[in-house]
Amino acid sequence: MSEFQFLAEQAAALGIDAAPPVERLTHTLPDGRTVSALRFGDAPPVATFLHGAGLNAHTWDVTILATGLPALAIDLPGHGDSSWRDDAVYTGRALAPDVAAAITAWTDRPQVVVGQSLGGLTGAALAASRPDLVRELIVVDITPGIDPNGGAAELRKFFAGPTDWASREELVERALAFGLGGTREAATKGVLLNSRVRPDGRVEWKHHFARLANALASDADAAAEHDRQQDGVARVLAASGWDDLAGVIAPLTLVRGTRGYLTDADRNTFAERVPQATIVELDAPHNVQEQRPAELAALVVDAATRGTGNS
Repeated sequence: MSEFQFLAEQAAALGIDAAPPVERLTHTLPDGRTVSALRFGDAPPVATFLHGAGLNAHTWDVTILATGLPALAIDLPGHGDSSWRDDAVYTGRALAPDVAAAITAWTDRPQVVVGQSLGGLTGAALAASRPDLVRELIVVDITPGIDPNGGAAELRKFFAGPTDWASREELVERALAFGLGGTREAATKGVLLNSRVRPDGRVEWKHHFARLANALASDADAAAEHDRQQDGVARVLAASGWDDLAGVIAPLTLVRGTRGYLTDADRNTFAERVPQATIVELDAPHNVQEQRPAELAALVVDAATRGTGNS
């Protein structure tokens, strides 16, 4: 299976004659871990895309094709073809330095950074700590302190299944049972691009979250202690997340999926705490990039061309 086998079909659905060249990149960090990414187009990237927890760079394929821009889609640490973290810490601030290293290695100019869910929090931490790398920031369907009893809790339950499976079809059925992936065709594509076949023939998710969630699900005492600790950690992370957003000097847009994880209260809190930001609402679930790629792409193109004379 080629990871690029769907691009021609996806481009045709958008009315594009041919998909741009796409290649897999790998950058080795000082500690030996690697960060992997997809580079779209021959020109230097002008936009960098960061996916959400449990996803990978391919979630952005259609959105990037719709932009027509040279772009970079990064597999966050612990996801896709990037190395898992030994400390299992997957927070925006922990991931931002690795993303900064990748952007520095693969781009030659400040980027329009587009981050969904965990990628959005990572983008905010990146923009606050490395403003030289971020021209504009688009955060998709996430704010600090999101309600853990909302839709995100269902995602955690989904991750907490077995660590390996007999076939990818089993993963497709599980995704559909949780209401993920949309159509069977879309779920099948998602599973193909987000799983791997081990030497023993068993199938496992590429991302670290499935392994972590399974370990907690199989140990009730550990899960209870984890939840207790997470209450305190969540408060700290929410505070740091708001600090990061307040520290962003680049133009900032929040894209809310009206059927996503953000409540009206979340949106209003964001508007109060980050008054300089623009808020755009699209009729979509949490994975806005997979349900409204053309509308999201238009926002990215506007950001990339603003002030260049090409808008």
